[in-house]
Amino acid sequence: MIDFATSVLGRDVALRKTENSKGSKQNILIGSVKRINSGKVTKAVSCHQKLYPYLLYYCHSVPDVAVYEADILDPKTKKKINHGCGHLSLGYFFMVTLAAAGHDLKKANKENPLTPKAHLNRYWNKKINNNVPKSHFLLSKASPPLKAIDIANFAKLATPQNSPALPGIVFNIYGPYEDILKNDINFMNYGGTSNESSVQPGEDEGDRPAGPPPANPLVNKKKMSYKKMEPGSLVTKTVEIQPGTFFREWMLKSGTVMPMPDIKDKYPKTKFLNKNLVPKIPFSSSKFSDMKKMFHACDNSALEGIIKDAVKDCERKPNQGEIKRCVASAEDMIVFATLVLGRDVALRKTENYKGSKQDILIGSVKRINGGMVTKVVSCHQKLYPYLLYYCHSVPDVAVYEADILDPKTKKKINHGVAICHLDTSSWFVGHEAFRALGSGPGQIEVCHWIFEKDLIWTNVDH
Repeated sequence: MIDFATSVLGRDVALRKTENSKGSKQNILIGSVKRINSGKVTKAVSCHQKLYPYLLYYCHSVPDVAVYEADILDPKTKKKINHGCGHLSLGYFFMVTLAAAGHDLKKANKENPLTPKAHLNRYWNKKINNNVPKSHFLLSKASPPLKAIDIANFAKLATPQNSPALPGIVFNIYGPYEDILKNDINFMNYGGTSNESSVQPGEDEGDRPAGPPPANPLVNKKKMSYKKMEPGSLVTKTVEIQPGTFFREWMLKSGTVMPMPDIKDKYPKTKFLNKNLVPKIPFSSSKFSDMKKMFHACDNSALEGIIKDAVKDCERKPNQGEIKRCVASAEDMIVFATLVLGRDVALRKTENYKGSKQDILIGSVKRINGGMVTKVVSCHQKLYPYLLYYCHSVPDVAVYEADILDPKTKKKINHGVAICHLDTSSWFVGHEAFRALGSGPGQIEVCHWIFEKDLIWTNVDH
């Protein structure tokens, strides 16, 4: 689009469009009016969206046109509700022109209703709301092995968008990479740097907790931070542990007041791939250069780090007793969950993020599968250009569902899912949970909430 516009108009171009759809199918009042290029007959490129599986525009230039910009007001309140380009817009056109052929542009102030002298009530006689399905442009520099149809599917799922905050990133992302991952507590690799530790049998089945509360802290009530060295490098980063990130099973009782960490999903909005497309997109350390080309990731850029981190987690050897798989399609997630749990499965997730970063009151509590130690598949979202989940099953866990209430009003604000790891004997000694709760591997059980957009699969609770 840019190439065509500059080939017709030169490089000194401006992009104009109608601001929104307000004013559609009603009378409007024309406010201040500006004629582009000082009222001269001008050359323009108009681009009109076509209905098509990916974003497609019909762009053309026609002679002898005039282009106007006008504030569109509500006739009753005189308040501005829109800012329109030209005298008519059938959608969110990038450049809209007003045909001038056949009338004297020198008399435009008298004949044309879009002038400062003509603040008239006019009927906005075309529906300007764009109801074309939302699609995306193709990637401009696609790399093999994708074919055109695959690129179209991929572009629909991961919209490229340059971010000034992240040089080299070509997809939509919130803020710097470091800010997103700063509080990204590790709920995936409990074994840390050690994969050789043995997993001991879990607790006996039955209702828990019982007896007096344990002597260790039941929940980390204060924000903590510590320095962590990145594996395979001398670079250190500061890891922050928010209040309420980890807690003991004792806390999951009606009437408990406890802090909740920020469980809000801060990752960019992405979509799953089509299951048939997944095997055609490179995803492995051996194809890292192809992945960088596909996503236009520059050397040492934040995007390169995102790709490398995802591949590293997905290719990491499972901890003993762990079954893991990274999935990029909904079908693949279901296949993995049913492979581990059988076909009688239920999907559970925390309802929303309300209660984040504040004290909450635990309401009614339900332990899944009748209080039995159970098998689950937890799926944690990874930061990646398309929707990617790290799914794994670890032994000896208990799953809870709990109503989350406002401590002051006692009103329900959320419905949370929590998972308790009953046997931590194989966990890395430096895991954040032990830092927060003041203990060590095998000495305590550790619970945490399932964050917004993370998912947990269990057997159906009959």
